[in-house]
Amino acid sequence: QVQLVESGGGLVQAGDSLRLSCSASGRISSIVSMGWYRQAPGYEREWVARIVTGGGTTYTDSVKGRFTISRDNAKNTVYLQMNSLKPEDTAVYYCNALVRYYTGTSGSRTAVGDYWGQGTQVTISS
Repeated sequence: QVQLVESGGGLVQAGDSLRLSCSASGRISSIVSMGWYRQAPGYEREWVARIVTGGGTTYTDSVKGRFTISRDNAKNTVYLQMNSLKPEDTAVYYCNALVRYYTGTSGSRTAVGDYWGQGTQVTISS
């Protein structure tokens, strides 16, 4: 019912910046929250940032002051602005969204689902 597509990853040097984007498409009624997770080789997936309906944001301690999550509600798109990147930020970054979507081709019945994007590789060299 819903697809998430990330973009913006790449290879940059320490201290550089990247902006990730994630666009949700499908029969979306509303997006409850969107967030970013990351997973580095040998580590479990880690929550990075989340933004909720009212615009409130939260971050994991390691990225506070460097990363900023934002959302364009009209476009169903979330962004992660990553500044002052460090080698330890290297990971595959995944977009996540809790979405209320329309369940049928007619009417307004909805359900809530938890969706993940395919991931985008972010590599920071020293």
